[in-house]
Amino acid sequence: MKLMKWVGASVITIAAAHTAGAATLPGPLVTAQWLKDHQNEVTVVDIRDDMKTFTAEPRFDVDKKTGKKTLLETGGHIAGAIPVEFGKIREEHTVDGVKIKAQLPTREHFQKAMDDFGLNKTDKPLVIVSTGETVDAMDMAARLYFQLRYFGEARGKMAILNGGVNAWIQAGYPVSTDKAATTRGDWVATGEDKSILASMEQVKEGLRNGSDQFIDARPTAQFLSIVKAPVDKAAGHLAGARSFPTDAIVKPVGAAREFMSAEDYRKIYAQLNINPSAPTVAYCNTGHLASGAWFVSNEILGNKNTRLYAGSMTEWTNLGNPTVGQ
Repeated sequence: MKLMKWVGASVITIAAAHTAGAATLPGPLVTAQWLKDHQNEVTVVDIRDDMKTFTAEPRFDVDKKTGKKTLLETGGHIAGAIPVEFGKIREEHTVDGVKIKAQLPTREHFQKAMDDFGLNKTDKPLVIVSTGETVDAMDMAARLYFQLRYFGEARGKMAILNGGVNAWIQAGYPVSTDKAATTRGDWVATGEDKSILASMEQVKEGLRNGSDQFIDARPTAQFLSIVKAPVDKAAGHLAGARSFPTDAIVKPVGAAREFMSAEDYRKIYAQLNINPSAPTVAYCNTGHLASGAWFVSNEILGNKNTRLYAGSMTEWTNLGNPTVGQ
């Protein structure tokens, strides 16, 4: 097995011996050190859109005077990780003759995809790992987390590695560049948790009666109709929606992007006039970026009355529904 390891300026704590059985997750987020200490007690699921980087070596800039390495480009994966290609966990739907891209898959589609990637039924917790290099990458992890929750995985049995592979590398831990095993898995989707999903009709109802707070997780320029996403038929946003833009969802930590603390998000929400405890629906264009917003609200802030409008503006605008601000 080829391994790449970067040891930073700080001293790396040697991981404690692994205990038998499955680990107990500390919360919806875990650090690189926690994952290193419990690596044999969890199942690592790696989600990314460019699968070439799974077996590529990371690239570094090396200071000629000090020898200090700075991560420039993500490469490799945590040894034993199950690779999942982001583009294959969503599905195109046809509604009233209109094709809607990148939608929430059917139960059958998602189960087959996860089995094809090699995920098995297990008592071990799942730790979802993205490359961690951008907010898009961290939101991919949140989208997979959401879909696994929706299709039956229990809350408390899953977590996201904060900062992804980049945080892992920056902590000085090795990555593998081996090809993944191709063994088919036997994971089963056991149900559909409607409490965390908002349908288009439910969005319409929430807009009519004012029962829901809507947060728009797209870039500010899209919220303000300065630009329009190609997948949307019209610009603009949902009436009364609050902007929770992409650059407010995560913070940079070296080459990694990390979710913040609940206290941090409460301060951000206050500045954006978002109520952290109100019934909330998060949306974006295809439900990708909004998955990060849903994760912040539902899992980090603990607002269990938060749903994801997975259809988002792609479904909304292509099916002729109105927007404001265009």
